[in-house]
Amino acid sequence: MTRTTSTPPSTPAEVRERLAHLQAQDLPVHSGRTLAYVYDSGLEEVDRVAREAVAAFAGSNGLDPTAFPSLLQMENDLVAAGLRLLGAPDGAVGTVTSGGTESCLLAVQSARDSRPDVTGPRMVLPDTAHPAFHKAAHYFGVEMVVVPTGDDHRADPGAMTAAIDDRTVLVVLSAPSYAHGVVDPVPAVAAAAAERGVRCHVDACIGGWVLGYAARLGHDVPPWSFSVDGVTSVSVDLHKYGYAPKGTSLLLHRTSAHRRPQLFSSARWPGYTMLNSTLQSTKSGGPLAGAWSVVQLLGDAGYEQLTAQALEATDRVVAAVGELAGLRVVAPPDATLLVLGTDDDLDPFTLCDEMAARGWHVQPQLSYAGAPATVHLSFSAATLAHVDELVAALTASVTAARTFGPVRVDPEVAAVIAALDPAGLGDADLDALLVAAGLAGGGAGDEIALPERMAEVNAMLDLATPEMREALMIAFLDRLSRPSR
Repeated sequence: MTRTTSTPPSTPAEVRERLAHLQAQDLPVHSGRTLAYVYDSGLEEVDRVAREAVAAFAGSNGLDPTAFPSLLQMENDLVAAGLRLLGAPDGAVGTVTSGGTESCLLAVQSARDSRPDVTGPRMVLPDTAHPAFHKAAHYFGVEMVVVPTGDDHRADPGAMTAAIDDRTVLVVLSAPSYAHGVVDPVPAVAAAAAERGVRCHVDACIGGWVLGYAARLGHDVPPWSFSVDGVTSVSVDLHKYGYAPKGTSLLLHRTSAHRRPQLFSSARWPGYTMLNSTLQSTKSGGPLAGAWSVVQLLGDAGYEQLTAQALEATDRVVAAVGELAGLRVVAPPDATLLVLGTDDDLDPFTLCDEMAARGWHVQPQLSYAGAPATVHLSFSAATLAHVDELVAALTASVTAARTFGPVRVDPEVAAVIAALDPAGLGDADLDALLVAAGLAGGGAGDEIALPERMAEVNAMLDLATPEMREALMIAFLDRLSRPSR
C-alpha cells in the first residue's frame, strides 16, 4: 500500500519568499542585458500597467466571447491595431494567439484545411524558416519542401517558385528570419504563389512590430506586409517588440474567408457546443488584457520612440563590431536582430560564455549545412541605455575568448559522436551521452547538472547531426522535467 503525505499550507509571506528565491535563479527580464527570450521597453510604467491588467483578468476565460465581452473587445482592438500597422485592406481579420508558434501552427492548419481537395498537402519554405513550421508539419501532416537560401541568407525567389506544385497549399517567408535577421524577398515569392492560387504566409513574429514602425520613422524597410499583393496572412508577436507580457501574438488574415478554416466548432456530444478560434479552448484573459493595456498606453508615438531606440542600439553595436578584430556581422540586419561570425581563432561558444560571465546573455547558434556556428543578439529599446556597457563587455569577451582559445573536442569522443545513429539509440545510450556532455551525473536518476560554462557542451553538440542534436535535446528535456520528491 502506498502511503501518501500531505504538505502543510504556506503563509502568503512564505509563498512570496519562495517565489523570490526561485526567480533569483532566472535570467533578468529587465535592464536590457538578456539579448534573447525577453524584450524590455525599459519603462517601469509599462510593466506596472501590464502586471495590473494580467492580474485583473487572470480569471477571465476567453473560451466564450459572449460570456466575457470585455475580452472580445480587447481582442478586436488589438487586431485592428495590427491590421493598421501592417497596411491590411478593408475586410482583413485576425486572432490573438498564445504566441508565435501557435500563430504559425494555425497558419499551416488553416491553409491545409482550405484545400480539402489536395491529397498529401505540401508547404514550401526556406531553410531559414522558424522551426514552428516544422512542428506544424509534424502535427498536421503537411509535407515540408525546404528550399536552400542564397548567399545573402534570404529565400531564393526562383527556387521557391520552382518548388511550388499542385500539392502546395502554403508558401512561407520571414520578416525577418530569426537566424540571420534579414527579410525575405516577399514580393517576388508572394506573386508566384498568387499566380498558382497558393496562400503565402509571412512570419513576422519577431520583427513585424518593429518593421511596421521603422517604416513610419523613414527607415528603408523591404516590402513584406499586406501592402504586398499575394500575402494572405501574417503573424506578429505582441510579447516581443509590442513589449506586452508573455504570451500574446497576432495571426492576421487578408480576408475572413482565409481565416474561416482556422475556426473550429463541435456539437457532436451532449454538452455545450464547442467553438474555438485557436488551438486553445480555455484561455486566460490575463495576457490579452496585459497586451491591450500596453498597446493603449504606448500608442503609435510610444512605439515609434521605442523602435527608434532599439534600432539605434542595433546600429551602434554593428558599428562597434566593425572595430573588433576576429568578429564580423554575418548579414546586415533589417531590424533588431544581429548575428555575429568569428574567425578561426575566436571560438563563438567561448565568446558566449565570456559574455555571460560579464552579465550579458547572448545566444549561440550551432553550425548548419556547412555554415559555421554564430552568436545571436536581439536588441530591445532598453538596450540603448546600456549599449556602451554592452560594447565594453563584447570587447573584453573577444579578448578573453581569444586568449582562452578554441574549444577542442577529444578526437575519440568526436569519432563516437560522428558514428552514432539517433534512430538506434536507447534510453541508456542517451543518458550516457548526457553524462559525457557534462549535462547529467553518472548515477541512475541523477538530476541534470548544468555546467557554469557551456562552450564544451556546445562544441560537442556542434559535431552532431541535426537529428542527433534533436535526440539529445529531447533526452535532456526528459531528464530535466522530472518531479522532485
